[in-house]
Amino acid sequence: MSKTQYDSVQILLHWLMALLICAAFGLAWTMEDMPLSPAKFKMISWHKWAGITVLGLVAIRLIWLKIKGAPAADPGLPAWQSRLSIGVHHLLYLLMFAMPISGWLMSSAKGFPVVYLGLWKLPDLIAKNPEQADFFGNSHGLFATALLILIGLHAAAALKHHFIDKDTILARMLPFLRKK
Repeated sequence: MSKTQYDSVQILLHWLMALLICAAFGLAWTMEDMPLSPAKFKMISWHKWAGITVLGLVAIRLIWLKIKGAPAADPGLPAWQSRLSIGVHHLLYLLMFAMPISGWLMSSAKGFPVVYLGLWKLPDLIAKNPEQADFFGNSHGLFATALLILIGLHAAAALKHHFIDKDTILARMLPFLRKK
């Protein structure tokens, strides 16, 4: 029998990561135009904490996915939509690794340590280097744009499936939508 739903751990990780990613974007947009100040440094720290937490959670999520598997594709789904869904999910996972790693690399290259939750200083991934800091900063920005686009496609597809196709795709991640 093939799996038809995500389990509670997968659902929890999905929504916790969605919340953290939204928070990280919100912090980034807020701190971008702030003058250098203790408040901005606090926001930068929170942004880094969210990113490092996402990095850890995406690793846990992939391990859990490997152990538990994912629901089979809806048999009524056209093959191109199934392939597109798989591709978007793979890119989302890739970007959920690339975003925090590029931010960590940028921070290391700028000479600013990542101190997770204000308690644990994480190792610098590279030595201080302004040129590399610019490269990783630009990469971080490109990854952010790509991630936002993919999240938008992902959410739009889920809503389309629920409201237009009236299938059970969205109910896989929102159990309260499941028909009794």
